[in-house]
This record gives sequence, structure tokens and C-alpha cells, in this order.
Amino acid sequence: MARALSCNRPPRYERPAVATAFKPFEPLVAQLLSVTPDMPATVLAERVGWTGSITWFRDNVRVLRPLHAAVDPCDRLVWLPGDAAQCDLWFPPYRVLLEDGTTALLPVLVITCAYSRFILAVMIPTRHTADLLLGMWELLTQLGAVPRRLMWDNESGIGRGKRHAEGVGAFAGTLATTVQRLKAYDPESKGVVERRNGFFETSFMPGREFASPADFNSQFAAWLTIANARVVRTTKARPVDRLEADKAAMLALPPVDPALGWVNRVRLGRDYYVRVDSSDYSVDPAVIGRFVDVSADLSRVSVRHQGRLVAAHERVWARGMTITDPAHLAAAKVLREQFQQPRPPLPQADQELVRDLAEYDRAFGLTDGEVA
Repeated sequence: MARALSCNRPPRYERPAVATAFKPFEPLVAQLLSVTPDMPATVLAERVGWTGSITWFRDNVRVLRPLHAAVDPCDRLVWLPGDAAQCDLWFPPYRVLLEDGTTALLPVLVITCAYSRFILAVMIPTRHTADLLLGMWELLTQLGAVPRRLMWDNESGIGRGKRHAEGVGAFAGTLATTVQRLKAYDPESKGVVERRNGFFETSFMPGREFASPADFNSQFAAWLTIANARVVRTTKARPVDRLEADKAAMLALPPVDPALGWVNRVRLGRDYYVRVDSSDYSVDPAVIGRFVDVSADLSRVSVRHQGRLVAAHERVWARGMTITDPAHLAAAKVLREQFQQPRPPLPQADQELVRDLAEYDRAFGLTDGEVA
């Protein structure tokens, strides 16, 4: 009674702590987690020889796992004017209609200037290196300047491991910039552009329809004009207001455009078609059997023979199409008809050029079968 009166809270029953069935296994589990923090609980139970309830085992492992997880702190990043632009591919959740009537999910190349948060973007047909570089050049031309660093994650068209994809180094050298590929598991270094990708899906995409990739780019460009005029929460300023200071610290565009696009040199076959990406384009059949130079950008395909243009087409973004110029088809018909005409006989040999064989006998001193 005296103890109850002296207590400052109502009495209650408390069970003394006792060792649980998991206690003997705890050191072994902790040792395994210190080496492999993400090891599944079922594997841990097998390794330590646990035979009890797996649910109870999971509950105890869930308590221990955070104590042995590796710590990966991230620093606050400060972006200086002109220093960096973050690049990424955004795949809109909308299938765009292509030339052959099919639809496809196409990538959108997004470049966000890290200091000003100014956004540039364009839809491109593929993730191939040629199209990525063409898209980057188009956006940098719109910007009118070149950031000192173009930051990418491990996009296969830009490079993997320690090596750039073919053509990326030459592109960076022409622009006098650096294409920086970030390490894996480093989302903070590219968080500026990735947050914009989520912003597109919630603010641009709802309720929109697109008749073609060109229609998408037209609508997106108009919307970006509005988006770049909004106040950014982190900078408390509009990207368009900070853009001039950002561009002033960037590099100037090169005096000569970089050599970009799909480039190939092939001998034109009898079917007088060349392939770009996955589609075939007709060429003037007059150059069959000769070498032609094929080049393509995001919108045009050109074929030249010794500098002379022998084919020009609008580039199609659909897969596996065959594009034929009616003029090439008509020229091929004429050449085919000429080839099928019977060939004229060879001219008869001039009789004056035929020499009597007896003259050779006299020349070598042979007469009547005896040596002279």
C-alpha cells in the first residue's frame, strides 16, 4: 500500500524482458547483414539455420537491417552560371501516330540549364547515337550557346563504362565542351532535369492529343514558352529571367556546324534503294553499281554521287517502310526496257587486217617445210 501511494502513476503489470528464440541467431544475422545489407530474409534464415516462423524472423530482421545499411550522404549542389546542362530522355505515356498508321512511344530529348532551370526539348525518332547528337545540336542551336558541361547518365547512345559512343567525342571536341557521364546511383547530380520529366507528365500531357511527332513538337514548344516563364520554387525566379546570365558564362557556338547524322557509303545495288535506320529509300537508278554517300538528319535523307544529289526524301519515323520517288521508278523502267532490247551484232573484222600464214613461214626462213 505504501509503495502504491508513493508512485506517481497508476500501477500496472510489466513482464520482465526475456531472451527470445531469435536472440541466439542475432549475431550471425548481424554479421551477414554487415557484408550484404540487402540479403533477403529467406536467404538469411537458410544461412543461419532458422527453423521457426519465417514471419517472426522477418520482423526481427526488419529491425536489424537499418543498423547495418551503408550510408550514402549527398551534398547540396550549387550550380554556377554557364557551367552545366543536364540531359535526359523522357518517354511520354502516349503513343504517337506514325506515317504507316502505327503508333509508338517515342523519346523526347530534354536539356535543362542547371543554373537558370531553362528547359529545351524535342522529340526524336530513336535512341541511336546519331539521333541523340542531332537532337542535342538542334536544342543548343535554339539556346544560342554551349554549356561547359553536358551531363548524361549511362545512356547507351552516349556511352557505357569508361568509353563514349562513337561520334560523341568528336561532337564534344567541335563544341569545346565536355560530355560528362555520371556514375551509377547518383540521382542527385541529374535531379534538375528528372524533376522536369515528372512536371511534363502532370502539367503538359493531360488532355492532349497529337497527330504526328511534328505536332507533338509544335505543341510542346509552345507550352515550354509558358513553363519557362513560371517561377521555380528552388530559385524563386523565372528561368527566362536568369537565362541571360546563364548564357553569358557559356561558350559560343562553333563557327562550323559539327558533322552529325546518319552517314554511310555504299555501292548502289540493282534494286536502287539505300537503308537509313530501318527504312529503305529509292535512288536514281542511273548510278547503279557506283558508290553513293548517304546522309540523314531528323527530317531529311539525302544521297549523293560524287557530290551530285541523286536522291532526297523526307525521313520517316515508322519502322520498316519503303519510300519510292516516282521519278526513280520511271527511270528504272526506261533503263530496264533498254537493257532488254536485243543487242546489235558485233561488226565484221576488216579483211585487210587478216595476214596470210605463209608470210610467217617466209619471215622465219621456212619454205616447203625445210629450213632455208
